[in-house]
Amino acid sequence: MRAQVLLPKIFNFSFTYNTDQRKFKLGDLVEVPFGNSKEIGVVWPGESSDLKKIKIKNINKKIRNFTLNQNLIDFIKWFAMYNMMPLGLVLKMVIGNSKNLSGNIRDLDQNIKKRNEYKLNEEQKNALNFLNLKNNKFDVSVLQGTTGSGKTLVYFERIKKIISEQKQALVLLPEIFLTNEFKSRFFDFFGFEPAVWHSKITPKNRRSIWNGIINNKIKIVIGARSSLLLPFKNLGVIIVDEEHDASYKQDEGVIYHARDMAVARASFEKIPIHLVSSIPSLETFNNIQNKKFRHFKILNRYDNVPLPKTKIINLNLSKIKNRFIADESVEIVKKFLEKKEQVLFFLNRRGYAPYLICKICGHKQVCSNCSMYLTFHKNKNKAICHHCLIERKISSKCKEGKICDYIMYGPGVEKINEEVKKIFPSNKVEIFSSDYMKKKDHINSLFKRITNNKVDILIGTQMISKGFNFPKLNCIVVIDADFSGRGYDLRTTEKNIQLYHQLSGRAGRFSSDSMIIYQTLSPENIILNDIIKNNSDEILKKELSLRKKNLLPPFRRLIAIIVSSNLQSLSSKGAKEIKIHLKKINGIDIMGPVDSPILKIKKKYRSRLLIRIKDKSLVQKQISYTLNTLKISNKIKLTVDVDPVNFG
Repeated sequence: MRAQVLLPKIFNFSFTYNTDQRKFKLGDLVEVPFGNSKEIGVVWPGESSDLKKIKIKNINKKIRNFTLNQNLIDFIKWFAMYNMMPLGLVLKMVIGNSKNLSGNIRDLDQNIKKRNEYKLNEEQKNALNFLNLKNNKFDVSVLQGTTGSGKTLVYFERIKKIISEQKQALVLLPEIFLTNEFKSRFFDFFGFEPAVWHSKITPKNRRSIWNGIINNKIKIVIGARSSLLLPFKNLGVIIVDEEHDASYKQDEGVIYHARDMAVARASFEKIPIHLVSSIPSLETFNNIQNKKFRHFKILNRYDNVPLPKTKIINLNLSKIKNRFIADESVEIVKKFLEKKEQVLFFLNRRGYAPYLICKICGHKQVCSNCSMYLTFHKNKNKAICHHCLIERKISSKCKEGKICDYIMYGPGVEKINEEVKKIFPSNKVEIFSSDYMKKKDHINSLFKRITNNKVDILIGTQMISKGFNFPKLNCIVVIDADFSGRGYDLRTTEKNIQLYHQLSGRAGRFSSDSMIIYQTLSPENIILNDIIKNNSDEILKKELSLRKKNLLPPFRRLIAIIVSSNLQSLSSKGAKEIKIHLKKINGIDIMGPVDSPILKIKKKYRSRLLIRIKDKSLVQKQISYTLNTLKISNKIKLTVDVDPVNFG
């Protein structure tokens, strides 16, 4: 007897092994010899080929108590096909580094402490009834609610019902750093800690949680993108929180969109999935309009606390001299600080200054690996590339032999931090940015200080807009409310609506007197004014109309192919040759090749092809087949991005 075994490697096919008269079933995890080592693989569907001239090796042993179910096997196959990724790499995401699968299962759900009692208001009860309506079959429902309306409490109650039926629940969050804040809210509600899954957990925890999930000992998992491929024994519901967030798109390694794949997994598992957002993504909004997704909207904030008042400050009229914070903003902020309330200055730029240009010779600090300006970080006294992370001291010589004298153009959070400390010298100021939040201890202590009102002023990037709950934060100043895209992101409008709506939701969650100030050079901007009127549906409808007219997602599906090489001529030539072969496929338009807007990343020059699919058919199999039959030079690398989010 023979069996097919799929290995967690870069292969798109399984290998044939002898079973030695032992019985194995599909999905069993087994140890097999592979080359000079041993590997853990999965018994996979498929007929064993008749290999007469090759010595077939025996399966060493079955890994006890570990079997992937049929639903997950089918999902892995579909996931690999849809995203045009090797089967083995997708399997690797499921079983990970599985050589040491044994480990103690921490039954995280048993240590129940006294939990806080929460009462849902009428709107929340109606929302819960809406979610509970479809329980044991595939169903996509959208829970939309203004920020601070208590959406999390609603789906916590939903999870409670699911686990009471001895099923498992998965909650997806867009960012790792959200899990700590979320864990404490979870513990208050459920009385126990959830299993938390993301790329930074220790190998020991990884083994323990993986074992607990596959044996149905762990009922609730809170996780980032990769948790979607965990081998749940009896999954009952998937919840995608902040479903609109661009962080759900994985753009390195195995490239996929976790929200879309979560909907697919729910379909294979035949279970409900709830997409949660204050402003849904355009794809989700379109599915709501077309009645494909059920939709419930919570209109009021919890306890009917009003949304912040809004004010636009025209920077063209403000007399700002060598300063980025307008006088009018300063006066408003002072009033909030006098009331012992917290203030946030928001700017979505890390570092101190995004551009460095020598005023003597005009030399620009540009990354040697990427087509990007270096950002000056004052805390390190270095210029850093935010793509390849190269760091460089900014001392360099002009053509005349003098030392360059750099002017720093544009503000980053460090520059605003410096400015704020000069304007408000007696107040405690903290930066809330990914550069400052890498250490777990720092994150936890900063949260405590903010919650205990030991911080007066926060200076934050986009990171702060995502799901944090700061009770005393009642004033937000947006340093630069900019609505222009950079030309290669068709989702600029959509992202801005979501960002500024999320941001306004951080203020005044427990106060009837709160404010968000938009400093802008274009106060007449229609999108900004619609956001202030809380008119997001109208903006999304206009954006959908524009996308339809231009044959863009969600009305046409796109697949990007990025060809990269050490030489620009090679990437361009390779892309042209690939286009010739792809043109033989019916039902697609191929645009390009063009140089990527960010031409060079990590010393690789990049050319792009964009495939637009004319109907709803899945052409990935044909495209994959065409690409796999090409003799591609080893001097170029192909990257395929199905449903690209941006075009950098």
